[in-house]
Amino acid sequence: MTTIADRPFEGRTQKILASLKDAGQLKHLQTIEGPMGATVKLRGYGEVACFCSNNYMGLADHPEVVEAGIEGLRRYGAGTASVRFICGTFECHETLEAKIAEFYGCEAAYTFTSCWNANEAIFPTLCEPGDLIISDELNHASIIDGVRLAGVIKKGLHKGVFKHADLGDLRTKLEAARANVQVTGAIWVVTDGVFSMEGDIGDLPGLRAICDEFGALLVVDDSHGTGVMGLTGRGTHEHWGMDATKVDYFTGTLGKSLGGAAGGYVVGSRKAIDLLIQRGRPTLFSNALPATVACSAQKAIEVLMREPQRVQKLRDNVAYARTMIREAGFKVLESPTAICPIIVHDTAKAIAMSKRLLELGVFVIGFGFPVVPEGHARLRCQVSAAHEKQHLDAFGEALRKLRKEFR
Repeated sequence: MTTIADRPFEGRTQKILASLKDAGQLKHLQTIEGPMGATVKLRGYGEVACFCSNNYMGLADHPEVVEAGIEGLRRYGAGTASVRFICGTFECHETLEAKIAEFYGCEAAYTFTSCWNANEAIFPTLCEPGDLIISDELNHASIIDGVRLAGVIKKGLHKGVFKHADLGDLRTKLEAARANVQVTGAIWVVTDGVFSMEGDIGDLPGLRAICDEFGALLVVDDSHGTGVMGLTGRGTHEHWGMDATKVDYFTGTLGKSLGGAAGGYVVGSRKAIDLLIQRGRPTLFSNALPATVACSAQKAIEVLMREPQRVQKLRDNVAYARTMIREAGFKVLESPTAICPIIVHDTAKAIAMSKRLLELGVFVIGFGFPVVPEGHARLRCQVSAAHEKQHLDAFGEALRKLRKEFR
């Protein structure tokens, strides 16, 4: 009779889970029994104020967005049951992609089932041996994995990392690349627009200037900047007063500000999008975005374009929330974004503080390793345009109680 010790996978898995539980680092999935909004109904807790969602524009439960998804389901059914180049492109995919391109003011866009897929598509498809990709060290995991995958698929592709937001280090790496005879192709510099764990923003004007100097292409994943940054929510480039065409390629998500469901996209030149359609493995071997999501996302973009005042409301809410955090006695990493991290260092402490906040009626998640490096655990508080003053006040009151208990 075999035991767990005779089965290596089962034994090591049990050991890892037990160690996480003993250290107070085991994550627990919370179940929401209703739509995402300023508040949510959470199983076991009832209605709580939600400060952990990426629903920045408050569109996830917007009546028009919901109805557009329902109408898409009625018109197109559940899906295509096929990848796009075979028989899997509906009209709603075309109209959504045209709307995304219009929103950015760029030539073309192409959608995927997630921004993770978009980042897995862009580098392995567009890069070739002899190219160099240089990535900010704090870029999202999907960028990191997309670059790694490109290096596996395209032998002879060079990869590098520059220190976070350090233009001097980037310049040093590019100067070294210029002297490297093996770097014979294109140079790609990739950054997040808004960094998801820090809440800070990429210096796009500085990056653009360096890219121009070295003849490099600039790629920006603006998943946390779209709908949030700039006067009309166009993104981090608008925040900096840049035309979107100053960024060679954008990747982004439909799962945050733009409806909150799922899906991702690449925005850029028509030729690059055509090449992704021809060669991008995540689209050649995976079904299209569900029609209901395509329709609801398109409506979310239309609402955002029609109601730019949502962006100002978010900005006002962010300023108020950051005041609440400071008045409660916590330090918050400063930035103009809707991500407000409170660094507590220890993962178990972050999880315990998150649990206590939930008991106080506020839903905030504690992040630790491997999402952030060891010793950098945090409460990541996120603000939405859906929040009203009473939600922000409840958030502040809960933080004041938390501060006293976790002094």
